[in-house]
Amino acid sequence: MKIEVKVPSPGESITEVQLATWLVEDGQQVEKDQDIAEIDSDKATLSLAAEADGKIELKVGEGDTIEVGSVIAVIDTEAAGTVVEKTEEKAPAQPEPKVEKKPEKSEPKKESPAPKPAAKKEEAPVDLTISPLARKMMQQQGVSDKELFEFFKTYRIKKEDVQFYLENKGNQPVASTTPSVTSWKGGRDMKSVKMSMLRKKLAQRLVSVKNETAMLTTFNEVNMTPIMEIRRKYKDIFKEKYGVGLGFMSFFTKAVTEAIPHFPQINAQLQGDEVVSFDYVDISIAVSAPKGLVVPVIRNAEMMQLHEIEQAIKDLAVKARDNKITLEDMEGGTFTITNGGVFGSMMSTPIINPPQSAILGMHNIVDRPIAVNGKVEIHPMMYVALSYDHRIVDGRESVGFLVKVKEMLENPERMLFGSKDPLESLLGL
Repeated sequence: MKIEVKVPSPGESITEVQLATWLVEDGQQVEKDQDIAEIDSDKATLSLAAEADGKIELKVGEGDTIEVGSVIAVIDTEAAGTVVEKTEEKAPAQPEPKVEKKPEKSEPKKESPAPKPAAKKEEAPVDLTISPLARKMMQQQGVSDKELFEFFKTYRIKKEDVQFYLENKGNQPVASTTPSVTSWKGGRDMKSVKMSMLRKKLAQRLVSVKNETAMLTTFNEVNMTPIMEIRRKYKDIFKEKYGVGLGFMSFFTKAVTEAIPHFPQINAQLQGDEVVSFDYVDISIAVSAPKGLVVPVIRNAEMMQLHEIEQAIKDLAVKARDNKITLEDMEGGTFTITNGGVFGSMMSTPIINPPQSAILGMHNIVDRPIAVNGKVEIHPMMYVALSYDHRIVDGRESVGFLVKVKEMLENPERMLFGSKDPLESLLGL
């Protein structure tokens, strides 16, 4: 019996996808529920699993753009394909008995080296490139990255391993992505790589924003001394109590949610001839993922405390790093925050995330001289930028909103009293 493997629909309005990577070879024997391919849509990367055991025949190539519902492979359940088992290459059964053959002489010696690898475990970082199928197998068998790393440190390299290295050492994308002074070889070669669906869609959206919105940007600067003092004083207690670090993003998110009620147009959207406003704030956080920029959403951020915001950001960042962001994670959003400062950006004009009307850009923190009460002092300063759609947001509102965000960041206690001064709140003013 032959079973057709068809491209499932990743979501509404998506009609085509790109086959990013085949995780199996043509003619290989596959198992039911085994991941066989990764497909890229304009919003997320999805894994495709085999529906039955059998021999697989691949119908399309990597990088091809295919329509949703089309056949990309056929599984013949009555035929036997080539068995590809990388786990047998590990074959620890042969080196291990060699060690166990000397139990009487080396048993005391075995106990002394035992603590040494444990000490090295903390020193050596575990950074392994693991395929989705191998990762799934590790999860099923309860094998951790560290255990795999420690095993291969003691694995005896054989002739076949060296031969495998010599044949494949030129096919390491990790090495090629690390630029160095000696990486240039003086050649005149060129290469062409097809754009991913995510990058293609991103390009279309950015061009449409520039063409279809009246986008302007206003700038300001924030003295980060108060927030840095809070982090210095409470970060250890915060981490111990909530299990997450106290970062800058939670302060900015909280400041935005407190400033928006004063300038609701910032949180509105233009849909045709209508202005749609929201009585909630869903903050989109721009995250750099391995396959491109993604913008997952923190929902009802206005109801969250700092540790809840930090936990939500951490969860979304991990999912983005592991390419597990779903369409639901990125749907909606009423306002976006992007942080170019983590890459060293000092100032930029962020582009609006449609159909939203504004985006806040954070930048790096630099010690600069400023005037404080008539005296020159050195403080950690950050430039902030607000890009907005002038069709719905006026200059007065955009500048006022950014000033309000600045005020609360420089006076963090205002966030606890609904953007009011604590003394004014006490006096009922």
